[in-house]
Amino acid sequence: MKHNPTKHDRRSIRLKNYNYSQKGAYFVTICTYNKRCLFGGVVDGNVLLSSIGGVAKQSWLEIPRHFPNVQLDEYVVMPNHVHGIIILANRVGAQNFEPLRKKYFGSSKNKYQHIIPKSISSIIRAYKSVVTHWCKNDDYTHFKWQRNYYEHIIRNEEDLNEIRGYIINNPLKWELDEENPENCP
Repeated sequence: MKHNPTKHDRRSIRLKNYNYSQKGAYFVTICTYNKRCLFGGVVDGNVLLSSIGGVAKQSWLEIPRHFPNVQLDEYVVMPNHVHGIIILANRVGAQNFEPLRKKYFGSSKNKYQHIIPKSISSIIRAYKSVVTHWCKNDDYTHFKWQRNYYEHIIRNEEDLNEIRGYIINNPLKWELDEENPENCP
């Protein structure tokens, strides 16, 4: 393939020289392609999930089952994006030296091998893959994720609590949300 500077010289949004597999808390936002509202809608400050939104939620909740060193904190599935806090903890115990057994991520239709994450990006990649796989198998072929994702390294308790509040209140502020397609110029 011929080199295309608009495609191949993208600037990374990650911190240079930061190890995204190290212990810590991370706030992530993952958007649908072109901010299409495929996960549902917001009515009176409550998110009403579509079928795809339900799969996005269930797949998010199953992340710790497949990534033993991951804990989830606050999260919300919005009409066109997912906000969540992922906590990477240290792996301890003999089980981390055993061969991995085959496990499944998502519904019975989504068969993914158990993966030990190397970084936040490996968790997000697996999550996006599971939701996309379900959509393709259930004739939601129009579903597509935005390339990449937003992340913020949570540095202290005050930052964590502020982000928790943002996530919890996000549905109440949908009308003002920058991810709401009605607010785009």
